[in-house]
Amino acid sequence: MKVLIIEDERPAAKRLKQLILEYNPAAEVVETIDSVESSVKYLRNFDPPDLIFMDIQLADGLSFDIFTQTEVLAPVIFTTAYDQYTLKAFKV
Repeated sequence: MKVLIIEDERPAAKRLKQLILEYNPAAEVVETIDSVESSVKYLRNFDPPDLIFMDIQLADGLSFDIFTQTEVLAPVIFTTAYDQYTLKAFKV
């Protein structure tokens, strides 16, 4: 399983990667990205991963902007501490 992590806080990204690999040692974290801009570039230029873990607040904006700039073909699990984005995350 190829996994993409979109998270701008390094400790959170590192911990998430650790949890993914503990749960599924065969998983491959293909990239860890920290911004909307970099995420859009990645998704436009590489094959889609099998799963994306995506924080909502990134270094340069909200991850919802990714969906308006490119097609996201992989399932997404939003990882955020902000409950105010819950309904929007379900809609996206």
